Amino acid sequence: MTAFFQAVIEGFYGRAWSWPVRCGYASFLAANNYDAYIYAPKSDAYLRSQWRKPLPPEHYLQLQKLAACYQRAGVKWGLGLSPAELFRDYSANDQALLKAKLDAINALQPDILCILFDDMPGDFPDLAQRQLTIVADILSHSHAAHHIVCPSYYSFDPVLEEIFGAMPSDYLQQLGASLPSEVDVFWTGDKVISPSISPASLAKIQHILKRKPLVWDNGFANDGKKTADYLPLMKVQGRDSSLLSSSAGVVINPMNQAHIAKLALQAYSSVLHGGTARLLDYCVAPDLRLLLQRDLHLFSQQGLAALSSQQIRQLLNDYERIQHPIAEDVTAWLSGAYRFDPNCLTG
Repeated sequence: MTAFFQAVIEGFYGRAWSWPVRCGYASFLAANNYDAYIYAPKSDAYLRSQWRKPLPPEHYLQLQKLAACYQRAGVKWGLGLSPAELFRDYSANDQALLKAKLDAINALQPDILCILFDDMPGDFPDLAQRQLTIVADILSHSHAAHHIVCPSYYSFDPVLEEIFGAMPSDYLQQLGASLPSEVDVFWTGDKVISPSISPASLAKIQHILKRKPLVWDNGFANDGKKTADYLPLMKVQGRDSSLLSSSAGVVINPMNQAHIAKLALQAYSSVLHGGTARLLDYCVAPDLRLLLQRDLHLFSQQGLAALSSQQIRQLLNDYERIQHPIAEDVTAWLSGAYRFDPNCLTG
Protein backbone atom coordinates (compact mmCIF):
# COMPACT_ATOMS: atom_id res chain seq x y z
CA MET A 1 0.00 0.00 0.00
CA THR A 2 1.40 3.40 -0.98
CA ALA A 3 -1.41 5.94 -0.46
CA PHE A 4 -2.21 7.07 3.09
CA PHE A 5 -4.88 4.76 4.49
CA GLN A 6 -7.53 6.19 6.82
CA ALA A 7 -10.00 3.75 8.32
CA VAL A 8 -12.08 2.72 11.32
CA ILE A 9 -11.82 -0.66 13.00
CA GLU A 10 -14.45 -2.00 15.35
CA GLY A 11 -11.80 -3.72 17.38
CA PHE A 12 -12.79 -3.23 20.99
CA TYR A 13 -14.02 -5.37 23.88
CA GLY A 14 -17.38 -4.97 25.57
CA ARG A 15 -20.65 -3.95 23.96
CA ALA A 16 -20.29 -4.13 20.19
CA TRP A 17 -22.09 -2.02 17.59
CA SER A 18 -25.37 -3.22 16.12
CA TRP A 19 -25.67 -4.37 12.52
CA PRO A 20 -27.79 -1.34 11.51
CA VAL A 21 -25.22 1.00 13.05
CA ARG A 22 -22.39 -0.72 11.19
CA CYS A 23 -24.25 -0.39 7.92
CA GLY A 24 -25.10 3.25 8.65
CA TYR A 25 -21.42 4.00 9.12
CA ALA A 26 -20.80 3.45 5.39
CA SER A 27 -22.23 6.80 4.30
CA PHE A 28 -20.70 8.56 7.32
CA LEU A 29 -17.21 7.31 6.51
CA ALA A 30 -17.60 8.20 2.84
CA ALA A 31 -18.46 11.78 3.83
CA ASN A 32 -15.50 12.16 6.20
CA ASN A 33 -12.45 11.04 4.18
CA TYR A 34 -12.33 7.48 5.53
CA ASP A 35 -11.30 4.75 3.13
CA ALA A 36 -12.63 1.72 4.98
CA TYR A 37 -14.42 0.06 7.88
CA ILE A 38 -12.97 -3.12 9.38
CA TYR A 39 -15.19 -5.55 11.27
CA ALA A 40 -13.20 -7.06 14.14
CA PRO A 41 -15.21 -6.88 17.39
CA LYS A 42 -13.63 -8.85 20.20
CA SER A 43 -17.06 -10.34 20.93
CA ASP A 44 -17.23 -12.26 17.62
CA ALA A 45 -15.95 -15.63 18.78
CA TYR A 46 -16.28 -17.14 15.29
CA LEU A 47 -13.39 -14.97 14.14
CA ARG A 48 -11.43 -15.40 17.38
CA SER A 49 -11.52 -18.12 20.05
CA GLN A 50 -13.94 -20.31 18.05
CA TRP A 51 -12.53 -19.53 14.62
CA ARG A 52 -12.49 -23.26 13.79
CA LYS A 53 -16.30 -23.33 13.84
CA PRO A 54 -18.26 -22.22 10.74
CA LEU A 55 -20.02 -18.88 10.90
CA PRO A 56 -23.71 -19.53 11.72
CA PRO A 57 -26.04 -18.89 8.74
CA GLU A 58 -27.75 -15.84 10.30
CA HIS A 59 -24.40 -14.33 11.25
CA TYR A 60 -23.04 -14.96 7.78
CA LEU A 61 -26.12 -13.31 6.26
CA GLN A 62 -25.52 -10.20 8.36
CA LEU A 63 -21.94 -10.02 7.09
CA GLN A 64 -23.21 -10.34 3.51
CA LYS A 65 -25.59 -7.43 4.11
CA LEU A 66 -22.77 -5.44 5.68
CA ALA A 67 -20.57 -6.03 2.64
CA ALA A 68 -23.38 -4.82 0.38
CA CYS A 69 -23.78 -1.62 2.42
CA TYR A 70 -20.15 -0.68 1.95
CA GLN A 71 -20.06 -1.68 -1.70
CA ARG A 72 -23.06 0.59 -2.39
CA ALA A 73 -21.37 3.47 -0.57
CA GLY A 74 -18.10 3.01 -2.43
CA VAL A 75 -16.23 2.43 0.84
CA LYS A 76 -13.88 -0.50 1.34
CA TRP A 77 -14.58 -2.97 4.09
CA GLY A 78 -12.58 -5.63 5.85
CA LEU A 79 -12.55 -8.38 8.43
CA GLY A 80 -10.25 -9.19 11.30
CA LEU A 81 -9.36 -12.86 11.76
CA SER A 82 -7.66 -13.82 15.00
CA PRO A 83 -6.79 -17.54 14.77
CA ALA A 84 -6.41 -17.95 18.52
CA GLU A 85 -3.18 -19.71 19.45
CA LEU A 86 -3.04 -21.55 16.14
CA PHE A 87 0.74 -21.18 16.26
CA ARG A 88 0.93 -23.55 19.25
CA ASP A 89 0.27 -26.58 17.04
CA TYR A 90 -0.31 -25.81 13.37
CA SER A 91 -1.53 -29.30 12.52
CA ALA A 92 -2.77 -30.58 9.17
CA ASN A 93 -6.31 -30.57 10.55
CA ASP A 94 -6.02 -26.93 11.61
CA GLN A 95 -4.55 -26.02 8.23
CA ALA A 96 -7.66 -27.50 6.59
CA LEU A 97 -9.95 -25.64 9.01
CA LEU A 98 -8.11 -22.39 8.33
CA LYS A 99 -8.61 -22.81 4.58
CA ALA A 100 -12.30 -23.53 5.15
CA LYS A 101 -12.63 -20.33 7.16
CA LEU A 102 -10.82 -18.39 4.43
CA ASP A 103 -13.15 -19.86 1.81
CA ALA A 104 -16.11 -18.49 3.77
CA ILE A 105 -14.40 -15.11 4.14
CA ASN A 106 -13.48 -14.99 0.45
CA ALA A 107 -17.14 -15.49 -0.46
CA LEU A 108 -17.92 -12.26 1.42
CA GLN A 109 -15.46 -10.41 -0.84
CA PRO A 110 -13.78 -8.20 1.77
CA ASP A 111 -11.30 -5.68 0.40
CA ILE A 112 -9.15 -6.05 3.50
CA LEU A 113 -8.19 -9.00 5.68
CA CYS A 114 -6.48 -8.38 9.00
CA ILE A 115 -4.50 -11.24 10.54
CA LEU A 116 -4.52 -10.53 14.25
CA PHE A 117 -2.06 -12.15 16.65
CA ASP A 118 -2.75 -9.78 19.55
CA ASP A 119 -4.07 -10.71 23.00
CA MET A 120 -2.55 -14.19 23.16
CA PRO A 121 0.56 -15.62 24.87
CA GLY A 122 3.70 -14.89 22.89
CA ASP A 123 6.74 -16.09 24.81
CA PHE A 124 7.84 -18.76 22.31
CA PRO A 125 11.41 -18.53 20.95
CA ASP A 126 10.27 -19.22 17.37
CA LEU A 127 7.05 -17.18 17.57
CA ALA A 128 7.85 -15.05 14.52
CA GLN A 129 8.56 -18.05 12.30
CA ARG A 130 5.39 -19.82 13.42
CA GLN A 131 3.31 -16.76 12.67
CA LEU A 132 5.05 -16.15 9.34
CA THR A 133 4.14 -19.67 8.25
CA ILE A 134 0.48 -19.04 9.08
CA VAL A 135 0.52 -15.65 7.34
CA ALA A 136 2.06 -17.17 4.21
CA ASP A 137 -0.71 -19.77 4.04
CA ILE A 138 -3.38 -17.11 4.54
CA LEU A 139 -1.89 -14.87 1.85
CA SER A 140 -1.81 -17.74 -0.62
CA HIS A 141 -5.51 -18.50 -0.03
CA SER A 142 -7.06 -15.08 0.63
CA HIS A 143 -8.70 -13.08 -2.16
CA ALA A 144 -8.49 -9.74 -0.32
CA ALA A 145 -6.52 -6.99 -2.03
CA HIS A 146 -5.05 -5.58 1.20
CA HIS A 147 -3.62 -7.58 4.10
CA ILE A 148 -2.65 -6.26 7.52
CA VAL A 149 -0.87 -8.14 10.30
CA CYS A 150 -1.14 -7.26 13.98
CA PRO A 151 1.89 -8.63 15.83
CA SER A 152 1.57 -10.17 19.28
CA TYR A 153 3.74 -7.29 20.48
CA TYR A 154 2.23 -4.28 18.75
CA SER A 155 3.69 -1.54 20.95
CA PHE A 156 6.78 -0.81 23.03
CA ASP A 157 4.45 -0.75 26.05
CA PRO A 158 5.87 -3.05 28.79
CA VAL A 159 2.33 -4.04 29.77
CA LEU A 160 2.26 -6.47 26.83
CA GLU A 161 5.18 -8.47 28.21
CA GLU A 162 3.74 -8.30 31.72
CA ILE A 163 0.51 -9.93 30.52
CA PHE A 164 1.56 -12.14 27.59
CA GLY A 165 5.14 -13.06 28.46
CA ALA A 166 8.52 -11.84 27.29
CA MET A 167 8.78 -10.88 23.64
CA PRO A 168 11.14 -13.28 21.84
CA SER A 169 14.47 -11.85 20.77
CA ASP A 170 14.27 -10.07 17.39
CA TYR A 171 10.58 -10.93 17.06
CA LEU A 172 9.61 -7.69 15.33
CA GLN A 173 12.80 -7.66 13.25
CA GLN A 174 12.02 -11.15 11.94
CA LEU A 175 8.48 -10.18 11.02
CA GLY A 176 9.66 -7.05 9.27
CA ALA A 177 12.35 -8.88 7.33
CA SER A 178 10.11 -11.70 6.10
CA LEU A 179 6.64 -10.26 5.58
CA PRO A 180 5.98 -9.23 1.96
CA SER A 181 6.47 -5.49 1.50
CA GLU A 182 2.83 -5.00 0.48
CA VAL A 183 1.59 -6.34 3.83
CA ASP A 184 0.95 -3.63 6.40
CA VAL A 185 1.74 -4.02 10.09
CA PHE A 186 -0.37 -2.52 12.88
CA TRP A 187 1.34 -0.48 15.60
CA THR A 188 -0.33 1.41 18.48
CA GLY A 189 2.63 3.62 19.31
CA ASP A 190 4.80 3.71 22.40
CA LYS A 191 1.81 2.62 24.50
CA VAL A 192 -1.23 0.45 23.94
CA ILE A 193 -3.16 3.69 24.40
CA SER A 194 -0.62 6.30 23.31
CA PRO A 195 -1.08 9.87 24.63
CA SER A 196 0.83 11.05 21.56
CA ILE A 197 2.17 9.54 18.36
CA SER A 198 5.25 11.33 17.08
CA PRO A 199 7.26 11.06 13.84
CA ALA A 200 10.35 10.12 15.89
CA SER A 201 8.54 7.21 17.54
CA LEU A 202 7.19 5.96 14.22
CA ALA A 203 10.60 6.27 12.57
CA LYS A 204 12.00 3.91 15.21
CA ILE A 205 9.50 1.16 14.47
CA GLN A 206 9.73 1.82 10.72
CA HIS A 207 13.42 0.94 10.92
CA ILE A 208 12.60 -2.30 12.74
CA LEU A 209 9.70 -3.37 10.50
CA LYS A 210 11.31 -2.25 7.23
CA ARG A 211 8.11 -0.37 6.35
CA LYS A 212 6.06 2.52 7.65
CA PRO A 213 3.77 1.28 10.43
CA LEU A 214 0.01 1.36 10.02
CA VAL A 215 -1.14 3.08 13.20
CA TRP A 216 -3.89 1.31 15.14
CA ASP A 217 -4.99 4.23 17.28
CA ASN A 218 -6.63 3.43 20.63
CA GLY A 219 -6.67 7.08 21.70
CA PHE A 220 -10.46 7.20 21.97
CA ALA A 221 -11.09 3.58 22.96
CA ASN A 222 -12.94 3.27 26.26
CA ASP A 223 -13.32 -0.48 26.67
CA GLY A 224 -10.56 -0.93 29.26
CA LYS A 225 -10.72 -1.11 33.05
CA LYS A 226 -9.26 2.39 33.33
CA THR A 227 -11.33 3.92 30.52
CA ALA A 228 -14.83 2.36 30.54
CA ASP A 229 -16.01 4.88 33.14
CA TYR A 230 -15.36 7.81 30.80
CA LEU A 231 -16.69 9.38 27.62
CA PRO A 232 -13.64 10.97 25.93
CA LEU A 233 -15.24 14.14 24.57
CA MET A 234 -12.48 16.73 24.91
CA LYS A 235 -10.43 17.00 21.71
CA VAL A 236 -7.93 15.14 19.58
CA GLN A 237 -4.52 15.47 21.25
CA GLY A 238 -1.02 14.26 20.42
CA ARG A 239 -1.88 13.61 16.78
CA ASP A 240 -1.45 15.91 13.81
CA SER A 241 -0.85 16.06 10.08
CA SER A 242 2.67 14.63 10.51
CA LEU A 243 1.01 11.20 10.53
CA LEU A 244 0.36 11.65 6.81
CA SER A 245 4.06 11.33 6.06
CA SER A 246 5.37 9.30 9.02
CA SER A 247 2.94 6.37 8.84
CA ALA A 248 1.27 4.17 6.24
CA GLY A 249 -2.05 5.35 7.60
CA VAL A 250 -4.26 5.49 10.65
CA VAL A 251 -6.89 2.94 11.64
CA ILE A 252 -8.92 4.26 14.55
CA ASN A 253 -10.40 1.94 17.15
CA PRO A 254 -13.00 4.29 18.65
CA MET A 255 -15.21 4.23 21.72
CA ASN A 256 -17.97 1.65 22.14
CA GLN A 257 -20.63 4.35 21.84
CA ALA A 258 -21.01 4.40 18.05
CA HIS A 259 -22.81 7.74 17.69
CA ILE A 260 -20.53 9.61 20.08
CA ALA A 261 -17.63 8.01 18.22
CA LYS A 262 -18.64 9.92 15.10
CA LEU A 263 -17.66 13.18 16.81
CA ALA A 264 -14.19 11.79 17.51
CA LEU A 265 -13.81 10.44 13.98
CA GLN A 266 -14.83 13.74 12.41
CA ALA A 267 -12.40 15.64 14.63
CA TYR A 268 -9.58 13.18 13.94
CA SER A 269 -10.05 13.40 10.18
CA SER A 270 -10.09 17.16 10.43
CA VAL A 271 -6.89 17.25 12.49
CA LEU A 272 -5.08 15.11 9.92
CA HIS A 273 -5.84 17.78 7.36
CA GLY A 274 -5.22 20.85 9.51
CA GLY A 275 -8.70 21.40 10.96
CA THR A 276 -10.20 21.83 14.43
CA ALA A 277 -9.60 19.21 17.13
CA ARG A 278 -12.58 19.90 19.43
CA LEU A 279 -15.10 17.07 19.32
CA LEU A 280 -18.10 19.17 20.28
CA ASP A 281 -17.55 21.44 17.27
CA TYR A 282 -19.00 18.56 15.24
CA CYS A 283 -22.19 18.21 17.28
CA VAL A 284 -24.81 19.90 15.10
CA ALA A 285 -27.73 19.71 17.57
CA PRO A 286 -27.54 22.99 19.58
CA ASP A 287 -29.40 21.80 22.70
CA LEU A 288 -27.35 18.62 22.87
CA ARG A 289 -24.10 20.49 22.34
CA LEU A 290 -24.89 22.81 25.24
CA LEU A 291 -25.57 19.86 27.53
CA LEU A 292 -22.39 18.06 26.49
CA GLN A 293 -20.39 21.25 26.98
CA ARG A 294 -21.84 21.60 30.47
CA ASP A 295 -20.95 17.99 31.33
CA LEU A 296 -17.65 17.80 29.47
CA HIS A 297 -15.45 17.62 32.57
CA LEU A 298 -17.89 15.31 34.32
CA PHE A 299 -17.86 12.74 31.53
CA SER A 300 -14.26 13.06 30.33
CA GLN A 301 -12.39 13.65 33.59
CA GLN A 302 -14.52 12.74 36.61
CA GLY A 303 -16.12 9.56 35.29
CA LEU A 304 -19.20 7.48 35.95
CA ALA A 305 -17.98 5.83 39.17
CA ALA A 306 -17.60 9.23 40.81
CA LEU A 307 -21.22 10.25 40.17
CA SER A 308 -23.83 9.89 42.89
CA SER A 309 -27.11 8.13 42.16
CA GLN A 310 -28.84 11.51 42.42
CA GLN A 311 -26.48 13.02 39.83
CA ILE A 312 -27.07 10.10 37.49
CA ARG A 313 -30.86 10.44 37.81
CA GLN A 314 -30.67 14.15 36.99
CA LEU A 315 -28.36 13.57 34.03
CA LEU A 316 -30.63 10.83 32.70
CA ASN A 317 -33.58 13.18 32.98
CA ASP A 318 -31.70 15.87 31.02
CA TYR A 319 -30.51 13.63 28.19
CA GLU A 320 -33.71 11.60 27.86
CA ARG A 321 -35.49 14.81 26.85
CA ILE A 322 -33.38 15.07 23.70
CA GLN A 323 -34.26 12.88 20.74
CA HIS A 324 -30.83 12.25 19.25
CA PRO A 325 -28.66 9.13 18.83
CA ILE A 326 -25.79 10.74 20.74
CA ALA A 327 -28.12 11.47 23.67
CA GLU A 328 -29.20 7.82 23.56
CA ASP A 329 -25.55 6.77 23.80
CA VAL A 330 -25.09 9.00 26.83
CA THR A 331 -28.16 7.63 28.62
CA ALA A 332 -27.09 4.04 27.91
CA TRP A 333 -23.64 4.78 29.36
CA LEU A 334 -25.15 6.48 32.41
CA SER A 335 -27.41 3.45 32.90
CA GLY A 336 -24.45 1.07 33.02
CA ALA A 337 -24.86 -0.49 29.57
CA TYR A 338 -21.14 -0.11 28.83
CA ARG A 339 -19.59 -1.70 31.88
CA PHE A 340 -15.98 -2.89 31.71
CA ASP A 341 -15.44 -6.23 30.00
CA PRO A 342 -12.85 -8.17 32.08
CA ASN A 343 -11.68 -9.93 28.90
CA CYS A 344 -9.85 -6.71 28.07
CA LEU A 345 -6.45 -7.17 29.72
CA THR A 346 -4.46 -4.20 28.41
CA GLY A 347 -6.68 -1.13 28.85
